[in-house]
Amino acid sequence: MSPLALVLYEKLLPGSQIMNRLQDLGWRVQTVAEAGVLTEQAARETPMVVLVDLLDQRGDVCAAITRLKKNPGTEHVPVIAFGESESAQQAARLAGATLVVNETAILSHLPQLLDQALAQF
Repeated sequence: MSPLALVLYEKLLPGSQIMNRLQDLGWRVQTVAEAGVLTEQAARETPMVVLVDLLDQRGDVCAAITRLKKNPGTEHVPVIAFGESESAQQAARLAGATLVVNETAILSHLPQLLDQALAQF
């Protein structure tokens, strides 16, 4: 069975592009409807990696990363956070994101970023 990636995104682009790219790389992909359900969905679905858009109008993504990383059932799951805001990137690092990159980097270097995140797994 193909590995599973959970993707939480606000903006259609690059979110849909990331999902398509993951599928092209042989991953199964599920979207996360909102930041507040990230930990529960990750615990239930057991993904290999979680990708989160740092721009989130409906919830606090960094709080969701913190909950994911503090939950014994999901703390091992690598998180790749992406966004343009320096302050959001810094907050994601502090929340426990495995990798934090800008939108251009995630689209251009997704295979390498996945390898790097999973190597820290």
